Amino acid sequence: MIGLHKRISLALGSVCIILLCFTIATVVRMVQSDQQQLPQSAAKKTSQYRLVLITHDLSTPFWDKIGESAKKEASQQGATLEVWGSYGEDQNDFLKQIEIAIDSRMDGIIVQGLDTEPFQEMTKIKAAFYGIPIITVASDVPMTDSMRKTYVGSDPIMAGRTIARQMIKDMGEKGNVILLGNDREEYDQQQRVKGVMEVLHNYPLIQTHYIQTSNQKEKVIAATQDGLNRFPDVNAFISIDANLTSAMVQEIERRSQIAPYHIYSFDDHPDILSLLRKGKLDGVIEQSPDTMGKMSVQMMTRWLKGEEIPLNTKGFFTSIRIIQPVDVQ
Repeated sequence: MIGLHKRISLALGSVCIILLCFTIATVVRMVQSDQQQLPQSAAKKTSQYRLVLITHDLSTPFWDKIGESAKKEASQQGATLEVWGSYGEDQNDFLKQIEIAIDSRMDGIIVQGLDTEPFQEMTKIKAAFYGIPIITVASDVPMTDSMRKTYVGSDPIMAGRTIARQMIKDMGEKGNVILLGNDREEYDQQQRVKGVMEVLHNYPLIQTHYIQTSNQKEKVIAATQDGLNRFPDVNAFISIDANLTSAMVQEIERRSQIAPYHIYSFDDHPDILSLLRKGKLDGVIEQSPDTMGKMSVQMMTRWLKGEEIPLNTKGFFTSIRIIQPVDVQ
């Protein structure tokens, strides 16, 4: 009996050893297979990032330039980039596009900043939860409010200073100035006003009047009427939000001749260059949309590849210049 038990024990031991060897061999093969696949997957990841550019001003010349240069740079970086967005003031659709990009697990989102609480929640909470980097372009929202990695676009404070200096050069060191701004008081607009006031504070004989309105045409016309009625000796207008400029100019023309006034704006609206060519604006801040598109993709891919972490949270400022009617004839 003892001999029989020994033979059974030896047989069972042999079976266990064979099963153990088979299991070890299987695990080794699986590990080797994973090791072979991981570099291929990583290589594919670094050469084919899925990026999206989202704006609430689709099909405008300014954003067409940003989109075209962003696509070109993405191709050179081995990434794919789609341009999504909404038209005009449809903020709900704009926010929905951001939500879709997050749910689609895009590798990176480049977006026109919108200084509202729903936008901040979308970028600061939902995108951050899934680890999707956000870069704002052309319009900024502070990093503390949006958790964006960086901003690419013009410096709004410098833009405000530049337009104020040009106005003083044209108008002189005394007069009455109306600043027309959007009542949403977005971050970029606040910074532009800050830049204007930094310059004008040095000229005590220049009186500044800040009027706010929504961007509905009727509201802009009413606000312009109010300004002309309250300050009949006004010498100059600065439209802080380019979306207000066309209706503002229309009402000034209706009331009197454009010629006596010095009128200034920014270039991020389709009507602006036409108004400048017609001599209805005296100066416009021209930005660099081509550079914005290219640089925003460069910064995003550098972050994704780990080449620059963190990115400069203050942002990367693109060039601006003042242009006048003579420059666009």
